Amino acid sequence: MKRSRVGLSAVALLSVGALALTGCSSSGGSTEKSSGADTDAIITTNGSEPQMSLLPANTTETGGGKIMTSIFAGLVSYDAEGAIENEVAESIESDDATNWTVTLKDGWKFTNDEEVTSESFVDAWNYAVLYDNAQGGSYFFDNIVGFSDLQNSKDDPSGAVDEEGNPIQVGDPLAEEMSGLKVVDDKTFTVELSVPEADWPLRLGYTAFMPLPSAAFEDMEAFGENPIGNGPYMLDGEGAWVHEEKINLVTNPDYEGVRKPVNGGLEIIFYATQDAAYADVLAGNLDVLDAIPDSAFETYESDFGDRAVNQAAAIFQGFNMPYYLEHWSGEEGKLRRAAISMAINREEITDVIFQGTRTPATDFTSPVIDGWTDDLEGAEVLEYNPDEAKKLWAEADAIAPYGDTVFDIAYNSDGGHQGWVDAVTNSIANTLGITAQGKPYPTFAAAIDDRDNDKLTGGTRAGWQADYPSLYNFLAPLYVTGAGSNYEDYSSEEFEALLEEGASASNVEDATAKYQEAQEVLLKDLPAIPLWYSNVTGVSADTVDNVVFGWDSVPLYHEITKG
Repeated sequence: MKRSRVGLSAVALLSVGALALTGCSSSGGSTEKSSGADTDAIITTNGSEPQMSLLPANTTETGGGKIMTSIFAGLVSYDAEGAIENEVAESIESDDATNWTVTLKDGWKFTNDEEVTSESFVDAWNYAVLYDNAQGGSYFFDNIVGFSDLQNSKDDPSGAVDEEGNPIQVGDPLAEEMSGLKVVDDKTFTVELSVPEADWPLRLGYTAFMPLPSAAFEDMEAFGENPIGNGPYMLDGEGAWVHEEKINLVTNPDYEGVRKPVNGGLEIIFYATQDAAYADVLAGNLDVLDAIPDSAFETYESDFGDRAVNQAAAIFQGFNMPYYLEHWSGEEGKLRRAAISMAINREEITDVIFQGTRTPATDFTSPVIDGWTDDLEGAEVLEYNPDEAKKLWAEADAIAPYGDTVFDIAYNSDGGHQGWVDAVTNSIANTLGITAQGKPYPTFAAAIDDRDNDKLTGGTRAGWQADYPSLYNFLAPLYVTGAGSNYEDYSSEEFEALLEEGASASNVEDATAKYQEAQEVLLKDLPAIPLWYSNVTGVSADTVDNVVFGWDSVPLYHEITKG
């Protein structure tokens, strides 16, 4: 299925003299569908236990992300093809791509009946950035003036004082609010960026930019267990989130945005394995499954016919090698990373294991994003070349012998990864003559906790499902020093300088060129070993209709009908 793509060009095509995003309407047809839909019907679908409590700026993984985008509405949202349309925003305008004015629509409320105002966004964004609040998505705001003042000051703050005149100590933030955020009135606020960014509105549908009600700031920990949102769905009362099992959402009766549900709610079930989920959807006990286990790749299309989907999505998959491990840093580490990459037969694995549902990677992004290319300098390191792999491994051994060290790749058993991990480690072992194996964790949360706490013993499964449709989103969150998803501690001044040049470029072509140059640095350093791009492979039971999978592989839940 050929899908239209939206990237930097979506906003940059507007003239700088009138950069604006105004008056977008729903492209979906949910209004027409609602008349024939059973709005009492609950859609059952698969998910995973969120790693963290449900706070918008601290939810940086897919399990929590599905929930957050269902219970919150931001300034904009994304349609099935990745185009942005205004949701809470009436307009987002700028004359220079640096100073932006955001105007909100009337009538928006949180489910506790509190009005959504400018403060709802500004207070939430400031909370996300303040260092002491430790929000994993804080780096999404690093282009707003005053961002660094809310971070931990690493150096002597040079006699600075707080609002009460008390000296600011080393380690304290220099401010409590970003100076680039200003509330004008209840429906208007302004944002000053540190550098021009013509595609800034593209970011604003991501969960980190969602608003928060004042009740959240009274007890943020309690709020994260039972969040109050403003989106199409809301938690089904106390106890709706049964940890490690499921979460129950019902429709928000006051929601009038562009994602108006035509069903009664969602039951998102946290399956221990994808095989169990597939068995349930086959039996009609699960309505929608958005990831087919590899054991069903040969049969899912014949099992489900036109209710099976195999389409391109903004998903990159690979594995990372932590820099804190012996043998994986410095010149030795660079040689071993290249050797490992060239020891993997991606073509064979995608053909045999994935049966045409994956495409070998040639970069660190996704073919569905504008600016993608398969012609980067240095991309030959992603090609299967056993002779060169052995040569590079031997050069690394001359620096420090690897000896009997076991090479392992950590993965979560509940994600259906064992088949490809076994194939990759077998390819590495057979090529390099070392012991290589998978290291299973029972859940995604357990696997990512060891990543977060520097407790890995080898490589780790890694991937990225885009937050918003831009090359930048595949690069900054994963590889910028200190970024929330840079678990393996990669750092490169050259890479970050090119990324910053791209973000502040005045036109799409220049921005894309810089992002491509930045990826060429990654191809030399290989903080991640790119493996393949993932299609969304999903199925639905005959209990539901109107199942559409979006650009990011997530079903458009609000459009699904049942009954």
